[in-house]
Amino acid sequence: MTYKTLNTIVVEDSDTQRAVISKLAKEHPQLNVLGDYSNGILALNAIQKNKVDLILLDIEMPVVNGFDLLDSLETPPQIILISNKSDYALKAFEYPNITDYLQKPIEKARFATAIGRVVKTHNQIRKSNKNQDFVYVNVDLQKKKIYLNTIKWIEALGDYIKIVTTEDNYIVLSTMKAFLTQVPGKKLIRIHKSYIVNAKKVDNWSSTKVEVAGTKLPMSRTHKEALEKILITT
Repeated sequence: MTYKTLNTIVVEDSDTQRAVISKLAKEHPQLNVLGDYSNGILALNAIQKNKVDLILLDIEMPVVNGFDLLDSLETPPQIILISNKSDYALKAFEYPNITDYLQKPIEKARFATAIGRVVKTHNQIRKSNKNQDFVYVNVDLQKKKIYLNTIKWIEALGDYIKIVTTEDNYIVLSTMKAFLTQVPGKKLIRIHKSYIVNAKKVDNWSSTKVEVAGTKLPMSRTHKEALEKILITT
């Protein structure tokens, strides 16, 4: 099967490692390497000027580390994180766009496997629905597709969120902010610091409560106006 070539950048502060990673990327037939960068600031400029599908991203960099760069991106592309150690693997799952985690030194076969996952995800997203009516989340170390129209509400649970759908409930290591960056338009809206609701599932609301599928959820008064605007136009 032929896949679309993925525009890729490499971000690594070590000249030696950057050369190694760039070589692996350039030799892969499904990657189009736009450039390689020694720090996050240079990389950010490149991302803002180009359509980037994949970032091969080192974590431990001075001034702006890999996670700092990710936090600065409103709509991050797919990410393969790269590190000398496995300590950051758990934190990586807070970011839904991180597709894989590679530990140095990178073996060619392991690199190919990671790119295979990226390509598969890219094509699933591209082919399944042009309106992007679903999101991918990390559940039990696997990518899980969740259709937005099945989501009833989302609840913050410390470092996790609980996604309540018509099919099941999912506990995901993520922040509310990070999850919302994946969602197009105004299909999901925040009503409280700890709750997001699907606007199409709202049955009733007041200045302090929102009822979704028979469950009453707290609403901050500051969010009432924004919710009403969405409900009126949907």
